[in-house]
Order: sequence, then structure tokens, then C-alpha cells
Amino acid sequence: MKRTLSTTVLTTGALIAALGVPAAHAAEPEPRIDLRVLVVSDGGPATDAIAAELQTAGTPYTEIDLNRSDRPVIDAGYLADTVDGRPRAKFQAVVLPNDNPFPAGSAEMAALAAYEQEYAVPQVDAYTYARPEAGLQYPVNGGYSGSVDGVRAEVTDAGRSGPFGYLDGPVPFEDNAPDVGESYAFLSSPAEGADFTPYVQAPIPGSGRQGSLVGEYRHDGRRELVVTFVYNRHQQQFRLLARGIVAWMTGGVHLGASRNYFAVHVDDVLAGDDRWNSTLNCTPGDVDCTDPDATPDPIRMTPADVDHAVGWQQERGLTLDLAYNAAGSVDHREDHAGADPLADRLVQRRDAFRWINHTYTHAFLGCEQDTSVVPWRCATNADGSTRWVGRDDIADEIAHNRAWGRSAGLPMDDDELVTGEHSGLKVLPQQPADNPNLALALADTGVTWLASDNSREPGRRQVGPATTVPRYPMNVFYNAGRAAEQVDEYNWIYTSRAQGGSGICEDNPATTTCLPAPLDPETGYTEHIVPLERQIALGHVLANDPKPHFIHQSNLAEERIAYPVLDGVLDGYEALFAADTPLVNLRMKAIGGELGRRAAWRTAVDGGEVTAYRIGDTVTVDGPTGVDIPATMPDGTTRSGTAFGQTYAGLRSGWTAPATGPLTLTLPASTAPAAPGGTDGSAPATAPAPDARVPAGVAEHVPPTGS
Repeated sequence: MKRTLSTTVLTTGALIAALGVPAAHAAEPEPRIDLRVLVVSDGGPATDAIAAELQTAGTPYTEIDLNRSDRPVIDAGYLADTVDGRPRAKFQAVVLPNDNPFPAGSAEMAALAAYEQEYAVPQVDAYTYARPEAGLQYPVNGGYSGSVDGVRAEVTDAGRSGPFGYLDGPVPFEDNAPDVGESYAFLSSPAEGADFTPYVQAPIPGSGRQGSLVGEYRHDGRRELVVTFVYNRHQQQFRLLARGIVAWMTGGVHLGASRNYFAVHVDDVLAGDDRWNSTLNCTPGDVDCTDPDATPDPIRMTPADVDHAVGWQQERGLTLDLAYNAAGSVDHREDHAGADPLADRLVQRRDAFRWINHTYTHAFLGCEQDTSVVPWRCATNADGSTRWVGRDDIADEIAHNRAWGRSAGLPMDDDELVTGEHSGLKVLPQQPADNPNLALALADTGVTWLASDNSREPGRRQVGPATTVPRYPMNVFYNAGRAAEQVDEYNWIYTSRAQGGSGICEDNPATTTCLPAPLDPETGYTEHIVPLERQIALGHVLANDPKPHFIHQSNLAEERIAYPVLDGVLDGYEALFAADTPLVNLRMKAIGGELGRRAAWRTAVDGGEVTAYRIGDTVTVDGPTGVDIPATMPDGTTRSGTAFGQTYAGLRSGWTAPATGPLTLTLPASTAPAAPGGTDGSAPATAPAPDARVPAGVAEHVPPTGS
């Protein structure tokens, strides 16, 4: 016997009446389906995560907050109307906090159910209790409810042949802290007689059977994607599944596009990076290391390190971007009778890398630094005004380095620049404003893409003619060539004074990477630092985030401590994703262009300047002149008879500039919406409130400065 909670029974006629459409449609034209998602939020992490995924990809959506008294009422008129005599569905998909967040007998839920039936619009239950109304048995009937921290879920055959085909199979759940519950789930089997297809499942403890975590429930002429685990936008398990959730709800037809990006900049190439001194707990050569016994001990790559980097790139299929300081080679030759084997080998292997101008001497290009105090401060003029590095000095640093690169035949773009320590840009607390001469010098030298530090300024902005490209600092320190040095400095920064550390964490309670005890010098790097840095970087990769990461040439020298982190990211990625979803490795200006197109598109969408809809097998998109359109479509989609976009993750996607008038795409016949099953006519009831504990995310941390 079918078990139900209290439900409102609607006949087919009542469902049609609730939507406000006539019972007969034979003479009506095919409906127009607007390419926009309706997100109904209860303020919980699951709906917020899906909204964030849509936002990042550039997929238009409308969010209704159920907690607001002034929110619009969801009724037939809100969901659908008529345009030019043609029925219009205003939303192509609906996202709800659970399978029914409304009170029993809700007219709003009835309107949504009727709308979904009428227009074959799918519904995502962002996080719901396993119960027959969601197509699943109650967990007490041989299922499970509780923590799934550290569980290895799997994509089923149906999931791989459906919306999650870009995954190789495993969906590992994070377990970052054994004493903190991070993921709660309901694992259950399909209810008796339910048309339910699991897409992602995990073992039910003690049973030898699998329980659904994500699955499709077809009933009452409707389709629901039923998700029975809680998540937030940063957790790896959600990041892995987010693409498939959007593909399912849109049938692979939506505005916006996403990729998995990974780029790594290596700063200070040709120069030497000063080494951390574990006795003095500072870096001799740094302006803030003033001990009289502080003798610099620079770390510099060798020709063997270059050969290793080239071989590693060839093996891993990733190209590094080398940000170089030519004075490092010039000075080395002066001190070694004209010899510099490192520069010779780099020039010999120059075509294996991408190259970026990092200024000639790596000079600080902001205010003139007064190093008579610790920490340093900006020097001032007699009238108290800030003394700035001059326009000509900045331009000379850029131009001189560029000239050396040209003479060496380096494959570089003159419009890209990384200043030493991202200097010239504001740096708190000492320099709260940009050097006003920086923008002038950038104009003098034709620089249009300028690197910035994402830990200081995560947003892009204009600096004269240049647009900043924020870069993620990896917590592999610039002043460490050996694992023991990295661990010693890490302990100094992240432990308390009582444990022999600096106390920085004690003085900054917001810092979340503080250590409860110092790391073991022998194992701390491989067992703590490498896994944490891998997790953070892979999180960026999975978040459709093209921003580059940066390390330093010292990390490719001596013990080559960067490679375990980079290999961890690449190995982790390869274990998760199918071959049709490769990492995208862009140079800096291409990353800047991607970020710029996204910003322009988001402005157009937020400003109501984009109209997009589907009628049958035709998609029409109209946007403002000069704004490229991102779209994702099924394989076989064409534009004027030519294949649309590029193949990625089983779909075709990309940016398109409309030639004249709206962008028109033709979908393959196979994309027609499938007719949902089920005929019992009942509307879903209110689910018991699930345990909506917000899992703990991994906070990012800021490594010591130096670039």
C-alpha cells in the first residue's frame, strides 16, 4: 500500500485550472520557453549553492526568498503568460529547497505542479528528506540517515549516460576535520512502484546495498531531481555535481558556460629568491629582516631544474607561465665571468613555456620604502606627502626587461605585466592607494593586463589602460627551496607564541589555518601542507574560476617542492573527470579576456538587456551590441548550418558574438523534452525539515609576501 503524508489531491482538470490555461490546446502554437531558472530559496546552503553555480556560469535566474514578507506570490500569472499570441513559460526550470517547501494545501505548490506539467519544466529538490513523496523509501526502512563524511559515492550507469557523464564515476565526500560533521545525508532505495532512477549513490552502512543521493523521480506528469544530502557551494562533492545538476534541469540548453581552468605562474625566473632563516625567523635580504647576522642565501634554479620542468610539462600536459627578471641573469654573468648556464638553458628551451614580463630588477614600484623601521613605511616629502617611485623609473623597469626578452627570442606578449610583489598597486596598511605614476607608465609601455594578488584584491579593476588579473597565491613559500624550510616557516606563522610561533594567528582570530601544534619537520610538508594546498587549488579549478595561481622559481629548484602540490591537483582531477572534460590552461591575457566577457555579460543580464527563449528546436538570444553571448547546447546544435561552440563535458558551449540581430541556434531533434511518467495526480506534501547543518568549508590563507 502506498504510504503518503497529508496531500492535496488535484485532478488533471484542477491542475489545468490552477495554471489558468484552457483544457484544449490543439490549435495553440508551440510554447515559448524562456531560458531562465526560478530559484525558490529558504536561505539554506543548498539553494544558495545552486544559485551561485548559475551566477558564476552566467545563467540567468530569478530568486524568490521564502523568508521575505514582500516576496512575489507564485501563481499561474507569475509563471506563464502569452506573448504575441503564443503561450510563454517564463522559466525553463524550477529549483526548490526541498520537494515541497510550502504548507499543506498550498496554492503556490499547486501552481508550480501545474506549470511543470503543462510545459514539461523540471524541478530540482535541492536537499530533501527521503520519503515516498520524493520517490524514495523512508530511511528507517533499510536506509540510513547521518554523516557521510569521507564516503566515496559513485555515479551510476544511468548517471554516466545522462547528466553526469563528464565524471569518471567517483564522487568523494570531504572529511576535513574528524571532530566536525560536514555532510549529512539520507540514503534510501526507490519506493515501491516509483519511477525513480538513481544517478549518484553510496553504500548504505551495514547493508551491502546502495542508497540514492541524487536521482530522478518521474510522476504526475512531472520530473524531479531529488538530492538527499546537504552541501554548500564550496564543498568538493557539490562542485563535482553542480555541472550535471544544471545540465539536468535545463536539458543541456541554457545560457552561460563553464570550464575547469588551471594556470600556474612561476615568478622570479632568472633571479634568486632569498631563503628563510630558521634561526632568525626571518628572510635575510628582505627589508623587514634587520638582524646584523642576516646574510642572504639565495635560491636559484639550475639547468637541470629547467629540464625537469620541461619533462614534467610534457608528461602532465600543462604549460607553465614563467615571469622573468632579466637583471638576475645579467648580474649572474657579471659575477661569473660572463657565464649563466641557467639563462642559456632557459633560452634554449624557451618555446616549451609561456613568458611574462616581471620587470627588469624586481624593484618595488609603489612608494619609496623607508626601511629604517619594521615594518617598513612609505617615505614622505618635506610637506608630508608620499614619495612615489617615478613614472620613468617604472617604465624603464618594464621596457628594459622587455628588450632583453625580445633579444632572447622569448615567446611573450608585450601587453602582459607582473610587477615585483604586485607593487605599484595599493598594499595595506602601508600604501592604501596605487602609485599614481603606475598608470602613466603602463600607458607609456603599452601594458593592458596587469597581475594583482587575489588575497588582497579578488576583483578585477582598471589601472590606467590596464585591467588587473587577480592571481591566487599558493602557500608554497617564495623563500623555501626545501621542505624543511617550508615547514619551519609555516610553523612560525601558524602556531602560537607558547608553541614557539610568531603569534600571528593569535593576533588575527579570523585566520582559520592556525595550527593546534607545530608540524613535524620530517612529515609536515607531505602530510599537511601538500594535501591542504592541493584541496584549495582543486577547489578553484572545480569552481569555473579561470584565475591563475602563482608560485616562485625557488619552488622548482633544489627539492622542487612545488611539484607534489601541482601533481596532487592534476592527479586528483584526472581521477574524477572523463576525458571529454579536460583542464583548460590559458595565458594571462586570455584569462583577463574571459573575466572581462563574464563581467560584461553579467551586467547585461542584471540590467534586463538579454532576451532568450526556445521554441521547439530553435533557440533565440538577443543582447546588447558588443556583448558576447555565452551558451551551452547539446551536441549537434548548429548556427547557420555550422556546429556551434566547442565540445566540452559532453555538450557544446562557448562565447558567440552575434553577427547582426539576435543569435539563432538550431537544436538537434533529440533534445525534445521527454514526457514524464506517473498519473496519480497528487501534489507533493510538505517534507519534514531535514537536518540543514551548514558544512564547514576550507578557508583560504595568505602566504608570506614575495613575488
